[in-house]
Amino acid sequence: MTITVQSATAGRGADIRRTELAAFLRSRRERITPEQVGLPRGRRRRTPGLRREEVAQLSTVGVTWYTWLEQARDIHVSVQVLDAIARALLLDRSERAHLFALAGEVDPTSGNECSGVPQSLQVMLEQLEPFPACVQNARFDLLAYNRSYRLLMCDLDALPPEDRNCLWLAFTHDEWRASLVEREETIRLMAAKFRAAMAEHVAEPAWKALLRRLEEASPEFREIWARHEVLRPGDKIKLFRQSEVGVLRLTSTSLWTGPNQGPKLLTYTPVDTETRERLERLHALALELAEV
Repeated sequence: MTITVQSATAGRGADIRRTELAAFLRSRRERITPEQVGLPRGRRRRTPGLRREEVAQLSTVGVTWYTWLEQARDIHVSVQVLDAIARALLLDRSERAHLFALAGEVDPTSGNECSGVPQSLQVMLEQLEPFPACVQNARFDLLAYNRSYRLLMCDLDALPPEDRNCLWLAFTHDEWRASLVEREETIRLMAAKFRAAMAEHVAEPAWKALLRRLEEASPEFREIWARHEVLRPGDKIKLFRQSEVGVLRLTSTSLWTGPNQGPKLLTYTPVDTETRERLERLHALALELAEV
């Protein structure tokens, strides 16, 4: 009898979650205008917001499959499908977390948040100023950064957290790409490092989701990825063209902060006096911006 009661309770819980998920999807769909996602409005639109078939089109999910979700059908949805729907519906971080929780899945991008970085590392980043520094994992997610690094290639604080990934920005963000003086070589090496690191994470949803996102967004990445180049991380002099202070010649140094090459502290130090002076100007700009 106990087993039957627990099973019935679990079944009711699953039914409630599916109903909540269906209602949540409908509410998010109805608030988005076609213009927000680059679709024509048309003359006979009666549905507020997007139609179901438009969400399915944007997320590359079957119309029937998405309709079943909004009908609270008992179907299993993969993290890849949830990720695509979250992007199609322009969900923010809180909404995305709610979507995955209702679907009973773990969000593969939840590890991008800076909250997982110990306070001691945050303090260290601040102490390194005016030198740019960040904490980054093997997937190129930016987990934390100081004020100098914030403005090194673009204003990172202006980006949504899910876009704060150096590989993603190097292939898709115009300002970030313009800051890379040796861009072609840099992005090729980054893709090669990503492939080498991914060998140990090929089955993990977060890695697969990032790879899929890059392949869908960038023909340039697809072409480079098809070469199957592999390169282990290393340090070298890097050139950046910062929009406010000019070209910076920096030496990068990586310090791993955990076992098995977990997150690393990445610091940039000036190669010459001119770069040091420009870094001080950059840091002053960052302090002014932080006070606004």
